[in-house]
Amino acid sequence: MATLLVFISALAGTVLLGSTLGPAQTLPPGSLATVVKEAKWQKRVLLLCAPTPNDSELRQQKQLLGPVKADLNSRDLLVREVIWSQLPAADQRYLSRELGVGSSTFQVVLIGKDGGVKRRETQALPPAQLFSTIDAMPMRRQEMKRPR
Repeated sequence: MATLLVFISALAGTVLLGSTLGPAQTLPPGSLATVVKEAKWQKRVLLLCAPTPNDSELRQQKQLLGPVKADLNSRDLLVREVIWSQLPAADQRYLSRELGVGSSTFQVVLIGKDGGVKRRETQALPPAQLFSTIDAMPMRRQEMKRPR
């Protein structure tokens, strides 16, 4: 299995998952709120939030997503690993106030292209369940009808 490449953004305090989950992308400058805002109408965002980088649910989630990178890409999914202990205070406030993410437990948060939270789980989310949630969205149904 290819080694997971991790690129850390000092500005946003988030971690971008590289080769195992898809091609490396440049993290937009600014806060986590900026990342989510800039993705609006362009990408769905999957936040893998954990208190520490060694969280067992986080490790399991990354293992589950690794083999399905083509499916993630086909659904315009931007995956971000968010480690609470490494976030600036502004990003912690955004996660807590705007997205309802706490500091003490693992959470998977799916944000739709419209910017709304579509699914939230406190355990690793199997790809089939993630994809069924996305594929049921009206915008995704329209995308599936169009040739790529």
